[in-house]
Amino acid sequence: MIRTYGARAAAGALAALLVLAGCSSKAKDSGDGNGDKAAAGGVKTGEGVSGRTITLGALTDMTGVYATLGKSVTQAQQLYVKQLNAAGGVCGYKVELSVRDHGYDPQKAVSGYTELEPKVLGFAQFIGSPFVAAVKQRVDGQDKVLVLPQAWSAALLGSPYIRVIGSTYDIETMNAVDFLIKEKGIKKGDRIGHVYFEGDYGESALVGSRHIAKEAGLSVVEQKIKPTDNDMTAQVAALKQAGVKAIVISAGPRQAASLVGVAAAGGFNVPIIGNNSAFAPQLLATQAGPALAKNYYVSSPSLPIGADTPQAKKLVADYKAAYPKDSLDNGVVAGWTAAAAFGEALKKACASKDLTRAGVDKALLSIDSFDVGFGIAQDFTDPAAPSSRESVILQPDKSATGGMKVVREAGASEVAQAYTPEA
Repeated sequence: MIRTYGARAAAGALAALLVLAGCSSKAKDSGDGNGDKAAAGGVKTGEGVSGRTITLGALTDMTGVYATLGKSVTQAQQLYVKQLNAAGGVCGYKVELSVRDHGYDPQKAVSGYTELEPKVLGFAQFIGSPFVAAVKQRVDGQDKVLVLPQAWSAALLGSPYIRVIGSTYDIETMNAVDFLIKEKGIKKGDRIGHVYFEGDYGESALVGSRHIAKEAGLSVVEQKIKPTDNDMTAQVAALKQAGVKAIVISAGPRQAASLVGVAAAGGFNVPIIGNNSAFAPQLLATQAGPALAKNYYVSSPSLPIGADTPQAKKLVADYKAAYPKDSLDNGVVAGWTAAAAFGEALKKACASKDLTRAGVDKALLSIDSFDVGFGIAQDFTDPAAPSSRESVILQPDKSATGGMKVVREAGASEVAQAYTPEA
C-alpha cells in the first residue's frame, strides 16, 4: 500500500493506543476458566455466548463523516437480528447486537473495540478502513475474532478473521475507471482526476486508479484531502486547470456533493464517479441534487436497495415497516448483507456444534457462494482475495427507491480480473 506521512502518523498513534489497551487483562467467557465450554446439546461455546444469548458487536458511525451510512447499516442489522430471533435464533440462542458509535474518531474506534471485544462472539459491523486496519494485528493475534467490516481497503486482505464483503477499493476503482473508458469516452492519453481521503480508504482506491491508468495509457492527477475537508472548490480548480476529462472521488458523501456541485456551477462538465461510500440519497434534496443526477456515478459492490428482485422488495417493505420515518439507501443493503453473512456462518457453526470464535470463522470460510438477492455472489473461502471482483455502476435518480438506478450491471473489468490485490 502507498502511505503518506500523515497516514503513518495516524497509524502510529492508533498503534500506541492498542499497546495500552493490550496491557489490560480480560476475562474469557469460558464457564470454568479453562477455555471453551460445551453447552446444552453438546454445542461448544466461548466468548460472546452467555446464558442463552449470542452477542455480536457493531462499531458504527452515527455522528461523523458517515453518519447516514452508519444509521442505515445499524438499523438493517437490528432488523435482521429481530427476524432471526423471531425464527428461533441459532441453536436455540437469541442473537443480540451491541452497538457503539465511534463518530469516525480513531480514539473512540479503538476504545470501542477494546470495550466490546471480550464480550462479543464477533463483529457484524466496523465502519472505517483506517480503524479496522489499526486493530488488525490484534484481531489476527490474541483476539482471533471474526470481523465483517463496512470497509473495503485492500490492506485488510490476508486475514482469516477480517473478511471484506465485495470488491476492495482498488478493484472497485478499476471497475469505475473502466466504465469511464467504455461508456464516457475516456481514451489513451487523457488525464483523469482522483480526489481521495488520506489513509487506507483513499490510498487503496488510488492504487486502483493508478493501476488501470497505467494499463490504459491514462495519467492521474491526484488531489489528497482530509475527512474534515468539506469544500472542494480548490480541488475542482486544480483539476480544471490540469485539463482532466473525468474525476474519481474516494471520499464521503459531503465531499462528493461539494465536488459535483462546484464543478457544475463552474461549467466544468466532466463525468464524476465515486466509490460505494461516496453517496447518500439525501443529497438529492440539496442544491447539488440536479448536478448529481446529471453527471455523477457510483461504483457499488451490489445492486441498489431498489433492485428488482424478490429479496430486495421484501427488505424494502420490512425496513419501511420497522423504520417508517427513515429513508432507504444502500447502507441498508451493506448492513443486511453483512448481518446475513454472519448469520449464515452462525447457522453452519451450529450444525457443526461449534459456536466458538474458531468454529464460526471456520464456518464462514466454507461459504463459497453467498447472495442475499443483490446481484453479486460472495466467496469467503480465500482470505487473501476479496469475496468478489464485480461492481455495479449506479447513478443518482430521485424517482428510484433508495435514490439510485443501475446504469451498468454487475461485472469485473479485464484489468480487475487480472489484478492481484496488495495485502
